Amino acid sequence: MELREALLALNGPDAPFRVRHALPKEKADLVAERRITEPDLTVAIRLRLVPASREVHTLQEQWGQLSHEHSGRQYARGGGARVSRTWEFQKGPDGRRRLVETSRYDSRDMRDPLRDAVLGAGWTWRGVLFRW
Repeated sequence: MELREALLALNGPDAPFRVRHALPKEKADLVAERRITEPDLTVAIRLRLVPASREVHTLQEQWGQLSHEHSGRQYARGGGARVSRTWEFQKGPDGRRRLVETSRYDSRDMRDPLRDAVLGAGWTWRGVLFRW
């Protein structure tokens, strides 16, 4: 219960994601979610708490525009770090066009605070890919 409360305590006004209780169909105890409008991306980390071994099994999933080569929403899963940036040309103070970063997403911004809370409570963080 202490770990569950520590993970739910990560919710806050400045948090870029939210942690909630999982729905029965998600087959997890907690789910951390983040929706990004640019690029169109939804990221979820399902957390299953295993008290007998003091482990948290995690499954990271993504839905959205994962590459510019494909149109439509795609699904991916796995624990690899994902960084996405969008750029556009804008007029600079000197009147010349320059490339400016308009948005940035890094999956570690969500995963690292969750992992740190788990490890700080003395539990083990285990990423899973196939067996859920």
